[in-house]
Amino acid sequence: MKLGCPKEIKPQEFRVGMTPAAAQEAIGHGHEVVIETNAGMGAGFTDADYTAVGAKILGTAKEVFETADMIVKVKEPQAVERKMLREGQILFTYLHLAPDPEQTKDLLASGATCIAYETVTDRMGGLPLLAPMSEVAGRLAPQVGAWTLQKANGGRGVLLGGVPGVGPAKVVVIGGGVVGTHAAKIAAGMGADVTVLDRSIPRLRYLDDVFGGTFKTSYASAGNTIELARQADMIVGAVLIPGAAAPKLISKAQLKDLKPGAALVDVAIDQGGCFETSKATTHQDPIYEVDGIMHYCVANMPGAVARTSTIALGNATMPFMIALADKGWKQACADDPHLLNGLNVHAGQLTYAAVGEALGLPSISGAEALKL
Repeated sequence: MKLGCPKEIKPQEFRVGMTPAAAQEAIGHGHEVVIETNAGMGAGFTDADYTAVGAKILGTAKEVFETADMIVKVKEPQAVERKMLREGQILFTYLHLAPDPEQTKDLLASGATCIAYETVTDRMGGLPLLAPMSEVAGRLAPQVGAWTLQKANGGRGVLLGGVPGVGPAKVVVIGGGVVGTHAAKIAAGMGADVTVLDRSIPRLRYLDDVFGGTFKTSYASAGNTIELARQADMIVGAVLIPGAAAPKLISKAQLKDLKPGAALVDVAIDQGGCFETSKATTHQDPIYEVDGIMHYCVANMPGAVARTSTIALGNATMPFMIALADKGWKQACADDPHLLNGLNVHAGQLTYAAVGEALGLPSISGAEALKL
């Protein structure tokens, strides 16, 4: 199979879909790999790094899309990239379709087979291709939130860890999954007073057992959430419903109850955001204010640390990429129900129910897609 990796073109996105190590692995399995020139530069990988392992460098994304049987990316294909997809081609990347009807429409029209990193599962019910980026985004959240809190940026002017004689900032993390746990660990490590909210009692019990004394836990009822939010200097939105739109946990009307200059960091923005007033921003222009509350809603947070993120993502996606290349998507998904869960679009059909529900579109099951 011919595998292709174009350069990412989303604003301020420096990651690359395939590391030289992943390219070498694919070539070792007998496949061809083509890389758009300078695709890896933002993550510190040169064209020479790819050619050294046997990959071929092509001058444009158009050549990559025309040549490859499978496109391997990081972020969802942008409009110009979606026009280059063709019937029968495999697209393996993050998609986040639930809040993105335009992308969904274009992918359905392309006839391509689209497998989303964020809905591939594992035996423990986890999301192994989302997890490394969730870890990165979670660890970044207190860092960017602390920056947002600076007075020059419109924030409250509060130092996360405080100083002797002045108490630390109060941080509320909504969601105790991968993002929330890593956000809480880093915020607590920076000296903040941290509380993690979740609706799963077993998860709260686990967090308390493992991190008791590092940060506090609380049940995420609607009343408890807003009560703690009123006391917070920073609120990290870390709630995920796999493949579906994120629930709105703080409404616009409730912003008036928050501390002036408080920072909302919405890590769920890829799935539409978990605050009603959230809208996607970029690293170039990351924050905005609504009713005196600062919002940080960058949709590709891990892109800020592109090298770490690229290597972590490449380690996770490589085995699935090789399975797709070795067996073809249909056999690979038939052999691995967890990879089949990643199938979102095939042959003009939506194949992930949560996306269909979010967008009001009909869908078929992955098992039905295998028969097409």
